[in-house]
Amino acid sequence: MADIIETKIIGRIHTDFPTKFGIPRQSGVVKKLKGRIVFEPEYRNEDALRGIEGFSHLWLIWHFSENVREGWSPTVRPPILGGNTRVGVFATRSPFRPNPIGLSSVKLEGVEVDPHDGPVLIVSGADLMDDTPILDIKPYIPYADSHPEATEGFRSGGWNRMLEVDFPPELLAKVPEKQHKSLIEVLANDPRPSYHHDPARIYGMPFGDVEVKFSVNEKVLRVVAVYD
Repeated sequence: MADIIETKIIGRIHTDFPTKFGIPRQSGVVKKLKGRIVFEPEYRNEDALRGIEGFSHLWLIWHFSENVREGWSPTVRPPILGGNTRVGVFATRSPFRPNPIGLSSVKLEGVEVDPHDGPVLIVSGADLMDDTPILDIKPYIPYADSHPEATEGFRSGGWNRMLEVDFPPELLAKVPEKQHKSLIEVLANDPRPSYHHDPARIYGMPFGDVEVKFSVNEKVLRVVAVYD
């Protein structure tokens, strides 16, 4: 019988992604995306954040709360390989793991003290769905955490599906102005599953308080509708 370790939720992050669709594939890819980390009442203590402002980046350890399932598989099909090739689960960042735990590196934009929520962390570059449980926060330390010589395995070459975004001004006007740059950057990173290539397909992506409809033909993503 496997040992069980108790883990506490220390807070939750709030982002513009009410669903999984469209979330960047890695943290830091869309640098303009903002997130707001609100601590659970037990951890709303300013002393717990003393000195954190001195760090430019943080590690977030979090729970894949929307991907919990019974059992696990030793192999998974990474979307970047077309969804047909199996590799070992521990060679991927797949959410379907023995323990559904995620790790993200984000930029610390500031600490705010909210009259209701207490100390709140404002971060950018997060790749998390709205209301994702945060299990721990640790400072990013460049001399220990940065490895410029690191290799990427089967992900070698990085992400090569950047798109040109055609967003008609009359549709962009339906999106709050403060979200314009982050939304366009999310779309430019091609939010479709890696194995989708149908130019006739219309996709819907919730973002904040709107839903964006778009299609992709070759290297151009065209926004066709925005609903609030």
